[in-house]
Amino acid sequence: MLNQESSLAFQQIHIDVARNATDDFNLFHDPDKWYRIKQNPFSGPIALGFQLESLIEHSMHHYRAINDEEQLINQHHLQFSNYQFTFANAVKPNQEINVDIKKSQFKLEPEIILSNRISVKSDNKLALMGYKKESQYPLFLRENDLTYLGDLRHQQDRCFLAQAPKLFLKRKFLNVSNAKNFLCGSLANQNDYFNELTNTVYFPEIFPCSLISCALLEKAIFEKHDFEKNPMVYTSHRISLDKVLLHQLKSNDVLHILVEKVTSDVVGDDQLFEYHCYGLLKNNTILFRAVIGLCPLAVILNG
Repeated sequence: MLNQESSLAFQQIHIDVARNATDDFNLFHDPDKWYRIKQNPFSGPIALGFQLESLIEHSMHHYRAINDEEQLINQHHLQFSNYQFTFANAVKPNQEINVDIKKSQFKLEPEIILSNRISVKSDNKLALMGYKKESQYPLFLRENDLTYLGDLRHQQDRCFLAQAPKLFLKRKFLNVSNAKNFLCGSLANQNDYFNELTNTVYFPEIFPCSLISCALLEKAIFEKHDFEKNPMVYTSHRISLDKVLLHQLKSNDVLHILVEKVTSDVVGDDQLFEYHCYGLLKNNTILFRAVIGLCPLAVILNG
């Protein structure tokens, strides 16, 4: 497990920096608007889900280095990073955060996978639990091919695609300054990823994935969703990211984020939702694939 040398805690400035860097305008994170959410049980703003996962990524980065596991990853061509997490509770400003990384498990069958079980506690209460896995192939949405969509640069931003009416497009541009700020907001060291003196640009894994939140929020606005009366919260994230493509990214590269509501009515009428999300680069190569679970806050409050 990871032994933290000192306790960690998000301040509101960390949450503000992270949400501004990713254009996440969810009311749950806003220090001036959180009270407008109907039946908000948190009594204040809360940290971003992707912000927590970025902290996990950074913790895993050091765990791999300490345990000399990068050689194993390279030897077996484990080019995909996979995050599989369930959210159990919110993390608030000033709460003590502990990241617990269990000993790595390496398996050759049925697929070659390096895996770690991870949990995050906030003030000794479970906030998040799941796995970080390295694999040769994406563990989620592996079979999907989106090359048929054509050149997305000619599509209007924030729209449903004519050739795939269920897919909503949000266009973003990757920016080093935003990535640095997102790292700082996640209590991570930006110098591990960027160095102007050596012209090193290494976008962290979670940063491009974190832009999913903005895409989902933009889709909700397009569909005239009421964020105050019907607030939604994340229940789970399952993400597969191609590290080979990630290492090729440069500042100002375009990222086309596609989101699609796949299932609903799992509990009652329109109670639980599952979204499939993709981050596409040029020629529609897939940087990341994600299965995102969302649930109305009212469902959680009613138990």
